[in-house]
Amino acid sequence: MTNHGDDALSSRTGAPDGDDRLSEDRSLLQQRLAVRELIDTEVSYLHVLQLCASDIRSRLQQLPQGDLDVLFSNIDDIIKVNSRLLHDLQETASREEEQVQLIGNAFLEFQEELEQVYKVYCASYEQALLLVETYRKEPELQREIQGIIEAVLPQAGPSGLSFLLVIPLQRITKYPLLLQKILENTLPDASAYAVLQRATSALQDVVTNINEYKRRKEVASKYTKVEPLSLRERLARINTHTLSKKTTRLSQLLKQEAGLVPRTEDKEFDDLEERFHWVSLCVTELKSNVAAYLDNLEAFLRFRPQDYNLEIPEGPVVQYCYLARDLQLQAFPEFKQQLEAQVWQPLCSLAKALAGPQNLIKKRLDKLLDFERVEEKLLEVGSVTYEEEAARHTYQALNSLLVAELPQFNQLAMRWLGQILCTFVTLQRDLAKQVLQRAEDSLAQLPHHHLSEPAFRKLVEDALGQTSHQLRSFQENFEKVLPPPTTQPLLPGAERQVQALLSRYGPGKLYQVTSNISGAGTLDLTLPRGHIVALLQNKDTKGNSSRWLVDTGGHRGYVPAGKLEVYHVVPSEEELRGQERPHRDSQHQTPEPISAPVPSVPAVTQVVAMYPFMARSSHEVSLQAGQRVTVLEAQDKKGNPEWSLVEVNGQRGYVPSSFLARAPSPAPWGWSLPS
Repeated sequence: MTNHGDDALSSRTGAPDGDDRLSEDRSLLQQRLAVRELIDTEVSYLHVLQLCASDIRSRLQQLPQGDLDVLFSNIDDIIKVNSRLLHDLQETASREEEQVQLIGNAFLEFQEELEQVYKVYCASYEQALLLVETYRKEPELQREIQGIIEAVLPQAGPSGLSFLLVIPLQRITKYPLLLQKILENTLPDASAYAVLQRATSALQDVVTNINEYKRRKEVASKYTKVEPLSLRERLARINTHTLSKKTTRLSQLLKQEAGLVPRTEDKEFDDLEERFHWVSLCVTELKSNVAAYLDNLEAFLRFRPQDYNLEIPEGPVVQYCYLARDLQLQAFPEFKQQLEAQVWQPLCSLAKALAGPQNLIKKRLDKLLDFERVEEKLLEVGSVTYEEEAARHTYQALNSLLVAELPQFNQLAMRWLGQILCTFVTLQRDLAKQVLQRAEDSLAQLPHHHLSEPAFRKLVEDALGQTSHQLRSFQENFEKVLPPPTTQPLLPGAERQVQALLSRYGPGKLYQVTSNISGAGTLDLTLPRGHIVALLQNKDTKGNSSRWLVDTGGHRGYVPAGKLEVYHVVPSEEELRGQERPHRDSQHQTPEPISAPVPSVPAVTQVVAMYPFMARSSHEVSLQAGQRVTVLEAQDKKGNPEWSLVEVNGQRGYVPSSFLARAPSPAPWGWSLPS
């Protein structure tokens, strides 16, 4: 009886153990199936990516390269990361007891890399879809694209490009589900359970971070676009909503400046912004300098003395001309072309790349003011509207994106800038090397090629010093025989005013206005070109010598000194005939040239048109610069001296008096070069 009871008890207690063992076997089987699904789908997924990158992308040559870059984005980086991940997953098959734990460790190891590569792809996904929509509007192009995709991947079906583009997004979101399935079929007390749990949570975080990054990029994309709007377009965008926002921001800014509310400080962002502006300043300065360098190079290439006959005996000059022609035709143009392609164009691209972040930083300041105002309201009231909550999220998205990406952008921009500078230096060095190589044969034929560099420098300095002394001596002798200064004509309408100034201040104080002057200040004068003034003081009350105090004969005020030149009074013809010729240096007597007969011209009525004038009515007459004019009346019918009645080519009419000048008889003179 006892043995029978023990057997019965044993049978009753052994039943649950069998069920547990059966359940464990079933879980283990489901676990292995889940592992197999993970690896098999990874193999299939990687195969599709490789087909996209190699076969499909290479056959879509009818699309611009820019479109291909957007459509396939960083698919090559994804293939590299997933290939390594697949290799590690396949390696776990040889260690079946630890396979699940090794799979969890593999995903933990690849967590950051997966997040980085899929972030980039997901951020450009929306832009790729826009391209797909544009292709659908062109039936012929759409048929070509669809035919290529179906030939390589028949399972793509009618979706075509859309099917291919969404595959990486589906895969990254499926990793947490596949790991969760493995985790559900793993015993909680197993050593691999904790590792799988961390891996599943890590991949869920990856998906969350990618979605958040994508949202930030979408917010930022609205503000990185720099639109060249006209004033009319800008005004058209102004409405009550935008005015309200700008007024609120200005109010918030004024309160901060007045110290009524605290200003939000972000040391991390401030440092990044300062570095970005420093990089931007470097790029702007370098671009300006390279532009000036190219302009000077262009001017240098236009200067070709070797193309002119200098009438210098043969010798070193012939060698120089031959070498200069060779350099002008090949070396220098090639250098200029390389400079534009390898320095100027990359520099312009870098400057253009800075525009987006610059605009984003400006927008961040606006959104920060909105954020601070909403935070104040949240503290006071405890709740905000949906629009205000959206403004908070917009600022947080912009700020997070800038803090995350500005360091990388600054680093890349500095590397880019450094590469441009290195290229510029290399091109300069190569040019110098090329010039020396081409000049090697010519240098050997120069008379001083045997001299050392210090001796050659000394020879050049001595030669330049001797030549400079000769030039100074020539200049001194030349000035002794210069003709008298050209006398400026007297305007008919201003004769009385000039005579009054002349009698009051003397000829040494008279100046003539060389171009129109528009007075900007209360003491500044507005004068037309050709007006005569008398100098009172060659500086203003602050000691500024560029503003002179003058007298016009009726008003006193300041004019720019650079628009005045000394006025030489035109003597009458009788005075000119009675003047003696100036005495010349006895050592440099020059023969007097035979004076040409001067036609008899009336002293007052015969004048010359200084500027062209186009008649605007039948009462006026047209003039050409340099045309001789007979003045009939030096005023109009109302006595206004600003208009003169003249006769030109048999036609009579009025012209501005300031356009006329007396035509003096030229005083004969002559000069000769010193021997």
